Amino acid sequence: MNDMLNYSIKRLILGVFVVFAVSVLIFAIMQLMPGDPIQLISNPRVSPQRVEELRQLWGLDKPAYIQYFYWLARVFKGDLGTSISTGQQVTTLIKARLPYTLLLTGSSLILQYIIAVPLGLITAARKNSHMDSILVVITIIFWSMPPFWLGILFMLVFGIWLKVLPISGYSGFKSLILPLMTMTLPALASNFRLTRSEVLEVLREKYVLTAYAKGLKQKRVLYLHVLRNALIPVTVMFFLSLPWLIGGSVVLESVFAWPGMGNLLWKSISSQDYPVVQGIILIIAMLTVISNILGDIISAMLDPRIRLGLKGDSI
Repeated sequence: MNDMLNYSIKRLILGVFVVFAVSVLIFAIMQLMPGDPIQLISNPRVSPQRVEELRQLWGLDKPAYIQYFYWLARVFKGDLGTSISTGQQVTTLIKARLPYTLLLTGSSLILQYIIAVPLGLITAARKNSHMDSILVVITIIFWSMPPFWLGILFMLVFGIWLKVLPISGYSGFKSLILPLMTMTLPALASNFRLTRSEVLEVLREKYVLTAYAKGLKQKRVLYLHVLRNALIPVTVMFFLSLPWLIGGSVVLESVFAWPGMGNLLWKSISSQDYPVVQGIILIIAMLTVISNILGDIISAMLDPRIRLGLKGDSI
């Protein structure tokens, strides 16, 4: 228990440095982008004097490192800043978009794993059967498709040709179907392939052959011996997917004009709205660190060999 606690504290300390490095990096990238956010939001007829006043108002006339430390000081107080484009608080913008992103990405994440894990287990146990061959071919097709292309294809078929589903925005449950299918199918295919390959590898282990030799039923062996060990990399992938519950899918939300965090991030990058971009990326970075730590802890709980290795773990 102490080893696990020490390991978690070490990873957390490392995570703080990672988040800090990410915040510096994204701030530097935004500073290096061509163009001027004040010019982008200003009317072309606005006088240079007024433009300079606006730049001073937003603190953009100060050196980059001063701007960064001012922003960081506000973050420690729970203030992510104010949007240059809209004048609204970044936290207000995030709260308005967050429910839509959670609806889409949360539903997709749940569907991916409740479908992919059982299918991967069953097909691996029935390797080379007709069902296994068909599912492998189908998943390869979806796995190789770019999600934005798949989304446009769904819009064309179900929205324009068949006219049974809306193709953009959010106006109820029907609006969720196309972006949910587009986000879920490629990821489901990837998780299915991962689960299947891990189960096949575990099935070749000696302790599994021993369990069968003792006369244990196949279901018992699969669920108690095989699945537990095969789930370790799948669990890690699940936790690595959690940060995007907040960040959303930038490309897909833009394709479907979904009013979520991904769409907000894309528009903010386009308009060089520094505070919004920095706020969203910071949240994603923090969730990534936390998710990594949780994934490591759950993996150690599932696999005793990892727990034994924690004693010699170092940053």
